[in-house]
Amino acid sequence: MERKYIWEKISSDDKTEMDKTAAKYMDCISNCKTERECIRRAVSMAEAVGYRNVKDVIAEGSSLKADDKVYAVYNEKTMALYHIGTDPIENGMNILGAHVDSPRLDVKQNPVYENTGYAYFDTHYYGGIKKYQWVTIPLAIHGVVVKKDGTKVNVCVGENAEDPVFAITDILPHLGKPQMEKPAPKIIEGENLDLLIGSEPCEKKEDSEEKELIRNNILNILKDKYGIEEEDFLSAELEVVPSGKARELGFDRSMIIGYGQDDRICAFTSLFAMLETEAPKRTACCLLVDKEEIGSMGASGMQSRFFENMTAEVLSLLGYPQAISLRRTLANSTMLSSDVSAGLDPLYADVFEGKNSAYLGKGVVFNKYTGAAGKAGSSDANPEYIAAIRNILDNNNVSFHTAELGKVDVGGGGTIAYIMANYGMEVIDCGLPILCMHAPMEISSKADVHEAVRAYKTFLREMKKMH
Repeated sequence: MERKYIWEKISSDDKTEMDKTAAKYMDCISNCKTERECIRRAVSMAEAVGYRNVKDVIAEGSSLKADDKVYAVYNEKTMALYHIGTDPIENGMNILGAHVDSPRLDVKQNPVYENTGYAYFDTHYYGGIKKYQWVTIPLAIHGVVVKKDGTKVNVCVGENAEDPVFAITDILPHLGKPQMEKPAPKIIEGENLDLLIGSEPCEKKEDSEEKELIRNNILNILKDKYGIEEEDFLSAELEVVPSGKARELGFDRSMIIGYGQDDRICAFTSLFAMLETEAPKRTACCLLVDKEEIGSMGASGMQSRFFENMTAEVLSLLGYPQAISLRRTLANSTMLSSDVSAGLDPLYADVFEGKNSAYLGKGVVFNKYTGAAGKAGSSDANPEYIAAIRNILDNNNVSFHTAELGKVDVGGGGTIAYIMANYGMEVIDCGLPILCMHAPMEISSKADVHEAVRAYKTFLREMKKMH
C-alpha cells in the first residue's frame, strides 16, 4: 500500500498556504521552549479568537451554549480548550491531545558551585536523551523563579543576540581515548551534564578571607539583574534548552529543524486546527498536557484529574450536573492522541521495517498501537474506529499513512493514548514523523505540518459518534 508524498500532488496555492503555516509554527517553537511558554502562547492565541477562561464564566454565574468557546489552565503547564457543539455533549466530544513538555536539562534546587576556576549549574536531565548530544552546543536557560512572597520572576537567557549563552564541556579527542572506549550511554555521565556559567571572580575586599569568588560573582549578577537570591533556587523551575530559533532546512527549504518538535509539532498543529474550527456539531476539545516524557505523572500530567474535573465543570455550565453525564461524555468521545512517530532515516534503516514505517512528507501517521515487546503498554485502537477515520480523511483528500515505531523487538514507546482509553473512548495515536527524535534539534517536513492542520480540522468537523 504505497502512499504518495505530498510534494507529488501539492498545488502552488497549497504550497503558499503551507509556507504560511510552517512560518507560524516555526515562530511558536522558536519562542515557546518550556511548558509554561507554550501554554501562555496558547492562551493568548485562544483569547484572540474569543475563548474565555472557564473560571470567569463560573464566577459570573453564567451558563454555556452551542458555539461558546472556553478554556481551562492548570499552573501554566496544562490546558484544555472546549468549543461547544450543537449536538448534546453526552454524545461525546472530538478530542485532540498532545503534550508540550520535551526532553531537556533541569537546574537542580541547589545548583551553583565553583570548581578550579569555573562556576557551574548542577543539572538533572528530563526525559529520554542521548547525553552526549548535549555537550559543546550553545544552551539557553528558560523558566521561572518564585520568591517566598509569591513573586514570579520569568527567566529567559541565551536567546537574544546580546544575551550570553551557556555550555556543557567535553574532553578533547587527543585525551579522549578512555572516554571513547565506553559504551554510548556512559560517554557522558548524567552527573557531568553541568552547565558552565562563568569564570570571572568578584573583587575581593581588602583583608577578606572570602572564598569561591567566581561563584559569588555569579550570585551577585543574579541578584543585581533578576533580584534572585541563592535560596530562591529552592522554588525555581529552570530548564536548559538549545539556544536559537527553528530554521528552514535544505536548499529547497522543505524541512524544519528546531528544538522540542516532540511533541510541540502536534501540540501547535492541534491548537491551530482547534482555533480555526467553526460551529462544530460535536463539541471540539483540545488538550495540551505536561509530563508525558516522564510517564504523564503529577498534577499537570495526563494521569491527573485535571481534564476530568474541567470537563465536569463544562458539563455543569451546560446543564448536566449529574456525575453520570461525565461518564457518558467521556465514554462516547473520540480522540486523536497526537504524538510524533520516528521518521524512517535511510542512514539507520536497519532498525526500521520499511513498509510499516513513517516517512517525512507523507502526511499524518497513525500508530494503531505503540508499546514495546509484544505491544506492552499500548491501547491498540479498534479497527471500526480506524475505518471511520480513513473514511473522513479520504473524503477530504487528506494524506495519511500508518506505522510502527521501529522493528519488532527493537523499537517501542508510549503516549497518552492508553490513559484516555481508560475512559472507554475510541483513541488512536495520530502524529507526525520526525528525524532525530529526542535530540537537541529535531527535523520535520513543512508539508506534514500543513497536512496535520488539515487532518485535525477534518477530524474535529466530521468525526461522528461511534457507539
